[in-house]
Formats: sequence, structure tokens, C-alpha cells
Amino acid sequence: MNSQQTCDRDRSVPEESHTQISRRRWFGQSAVAVAGGVMWRHSALLADVLPAKARIAITLDLEMARNFPTWEDKHWDYEKGNLNRAAKEYSVKAGQLVRQRGGRIHYFCVGSTLEQEDVRWLAGLAADGHPLGNHTYDHVNLLATRPADLQFRFQRSPWLIAGRQPLDVIRHNIRLTTEALKHRLGVDNRGFRTPGGFYKGLSEREDLQHMLLELGFTWVSSKYPPHLYTEPQVEPTEEIFDSIVAAQAEAQPFVYPSGLIEIPMSPISDIGGFRTGRWRLEWFLEAVGRAVQWTIDNRAVFDFLAHPSCLGVVDPECQTLKLICDLVERAGDRAQLVDLDQIAAEHQGLTSP
Repeated sequence: MNSQQTCDRDRSVPEESHTQISRRRWFGQSAVAVAGGVMWRHSALLADVLPAKARIAITLDLEMARNFPTWEDKHWDYEKGNLNRAAKEYSVKAGQLVRQRGGRIHYFCVGSTLEQEDVRWLAGLAADGHPLGNHTYDHVNLLATRPADLQFRFQRSPWLIAGRQPLDVIRHNIRLTTEALKHRLGVDNRGFRTPGGFYKGLSEREDLQHMLLELGFTWVSSKYPPHLYTEPQVEPTEEIFDSIVAAQAEAQPFVYPSGLIEIPMSPISDIGGFRTGRWRLEWFLEAVGRAVQWTIDNRAVFDFLAHPSCLGVVDPECQTLKLICDLVERAGDRAQLVDLDQIAAEHQGLTSP
């Protein structure tokens, strides 16, 4: 079992080097994470600023994912924005379900999706009030320092970025998506999510923080806290479930020194469960249910991360989304379905701790 520097939710960008963590070392870290969550709550109580409700967000990254719909599918690494019919239909179905339950899904769009002939499905989601965020044009790795590490597409076709530095390619990729959203849909960015999740977020890349601020973003979703995984097709133990719940304390929003707001992704993602773990749906539902319940009990934030190209295959009846909505409904006035803009608004004007 291991915990990774990059969230194993999508391997369409080259991996960061992995950090192997022993069980003893991980539990030392998880104890700190849990303690950190307790200290976070106690300090909030002392300051009388503990939110009245848990904030639960459902987010979907609109991209194609390797290994889905069949395990042999690898070509999506080069066609991230070429959403197939099933992924688009699931995106719409999910949006309708969550809207009926009183919430909105925060979608993150790979800009090349907007090259498709028919984008009425996406325009319909925006018209229904679902926010559309920026996920770069080609699903590029923001932490890349070499052109070859930006995206598989550029490894195959290096002439597309010849003579350009990685940071320039990244900036251009983000701007292209901004323009595509405006041109094809008449909407503006609603936040930014990095392709791939990083266990430190952008904490070591102040240059990227300032770049996003300069491009008009006030918040980013880039951090994915580490946690234990099972071996493929092995049922999760209590140890695994506990590690995922413990990671929630490290998935709480904060402000970087630059002023950029970070809204982390909350473990476990669909790619983490169904690609890395190759889990059964019932195992995934158990993990998500426990994580959301922790969030409700602690009046914290939960940012569920999934991909229609993956979740639509393994959970066609939207059981995961129904579970999340059910837990929020049962919590009554202790929880609320929100989008990431609403979470970010709570942190506007705050400074880093």
C-alpha cells in the first residue's frame, strides 16, 4: 500500500515521482492529520467562527480517462477533450439529479472539448446554473518543468510547443480554455482545477499561484491529500477506510501567502477507487459515505471529485451522487450542497495561517 505525491486519479499527464510510505510512518502522519482536524475545529470554536453547516460540493472533471470504458483503452491520453456520447449523457444525467436535490455540480472543462461540433449539452448545463470551471485546454501538468512532462500529446507531437518553455505553454493552455468557454458558450471561468492532484497543492510553486491570480482566478483546486490504497481488487480494510477519513482534515480550504484560495479535492476520487484500487462499487460507496459523514459531523468541507468517463461506467445509476445527496438531506440544517464558488467566497479576504 502506498500514498502518492500526485493523486492517482488520472495518468494522462506524466506522474510525479512517488513517495513510498510505510504503514508505521503513514499512521504517524495520519495521527497528525486527525489531530490537525481536531485542532482546526477547536481553534474555530474558540474564535466562534465554526460554520453553522458542513459544505458538501460535487465536482466532475469533463475529460476522457484512460482504462475506461474498457481496461484496454489508452488512446484517451491523446484525446482528453474528445468526450464520447456516454460521458456527455452521464454529465447531463448527474446534473439533473443533483439539481433536483437542491444542489449544483461544479464542472471543470478541458477546453478541447469545445472543439466538438455539438456542445448543446454543455450549454444546457450552464443554463441550468451549474458552474463551468477551467481545466486547461489539453489537460497539462502544471508542475511540469520539461516540455516532455506537460502532456502525452506533446510527447507524440513535440512540434506543437517547439521553442516554448513549459510555463508559457501552461499559461497559453489556460487562456485558450477561457476564450473557448466565452466563444462557444458565452460563459466565463468559474474557478480552476489542476489536471492531477498534488499532495502539497501549489504550496511550493508561488510562481503558479501568481500566474493564476494574473489570469483572473481567485481560487484553485489542486491539492489531493495522501492516503493509503489497497492492492488492486482487494477489499479495503478498516485501516484503509480510516486513512481516507483521516485525510479529510487535510482537505480543508486555506489561503496561500499569495492570496490565492485553495479548495482541495477530498479523497477518495473515482479514479483512485476504480483505477488504482479496481474496487467494487460497494467499497467505494462505503469510503465516500464515511468521508462525507465525517465532514458533516465536523461541519467541514467535502469536495467530491469524479469523472463522467469513469464514474458513468462503474456507477451508471448514480448511486454515489444519490448517497451524497441523501447524507446531506438527512443531516438537515447541519449540511448544505454548495459549489466551489460558494466555498471560496467564505475565504475571500482571509490571510494564510
